[in-house]
Amino acid sequence: MKLLVSTVAIFALINVIYGVPGKAPLKQLNDGNVIPSLALGTFGFGDIPKVRQAVLWAIQAGYRHIDTAALYGNEEEVGRGIADAIQQGLVKREELFVTTKLWNDKHGRHQVVPALRESLSKLGLSYVDLYLIHSPEATNERGDPIEIDVLNTWNGMEEAKRLGLAKSIGVSNFETTLLERLIAGSKTVPAVNQIEIHPSKTQEKLVADSHERGIEVMAYSPFGFYVSRGSHNNPVRNDRTVADIARKYNKTVNQVLVRYLLDRSLIPIPKSTNQQRIRENIDVFDFQLSAEDINAIGKLDTDTSIFD
Repeated sequence: MKLLVSTVAIFALINVIYGVPGKAPLKQLNDGNVIPSLALGTFGFGDIPKVRQAVLWAIQAGYRHIDTAALYGNEEEVGRGIADAIQQGLVKREELFVTTKLWNDKHGRHQVVPALRESLSKLGLSYVDLYLIHSPEATNERGDPIEIDVLNTWNGMEEAKRLGLAKSIGVSNFETTLLERLIAGSKTVPAVNQIEIHPSKTQEKLVADSHERGIEVMAYSPFGFYVSRGSHNNPVRNDRTVADIARKYNKTVNQVLVRYLLDRSLIPIPKSTNQQRIRENIDVFDFQLSAEDINAIGKLDTDTSIFD
């Protein structure tokens, strides 16, 4: 008699192996590793010391995935927040998933591993769970564009993985043609593509292209223009779609925006240094949006970036 094991049972076993998973369910990556389906974002905090407290609050609230980058200038504070949580007995290192990123001025193959070692030193860690090429554009230290084949950079990323400095490797802000170039020119398919996604920029084709290639998609800036109300080109300023959906589920607008991404099989990266909002942003696993709600939010797409 064959024993049928459900996907839920398999991931329950993974949870046991990897320790307490926190509130966010785990997803399997194409390299066999697992990733929590929601992360704390740390980009753009004006007061860097707040990051340490935000990381601790997030782990207390059940986050097990922390996203940072060399560019953000906060890896040391992120590392201190992680150390605080471990010292307090909230988690063990192996129960956390830490993502950081290679900046554009370190795209030379020989620069990748030293750049990661520098990030690890700042984080106070011996490895990261996910290392991403932050952007496909290569620059020198002054920020001027230079010509470096992205495959050379990817080869350096593969070396970082072979050395055990990163368990998984991936990319950020990569279009389909560049994903195909990496896949065709190397032995490693990126585990993740991290891109901007929110109701005004739904990126449906790039998401589909990534998923078709077995690449998970992390979604940064998930709140889009809903937290950028001062923008002169705010495309959702007077739209009530998300507010009406939030009222329907007795949730906040931000919770609906996070749930919208989860229901599209994406990994949202909400950010906050406010303890209540940090808790609120992960309190999204007790409801799901209907197909009609997902379609209604998708109709808000104008392919408009909050960074334009």
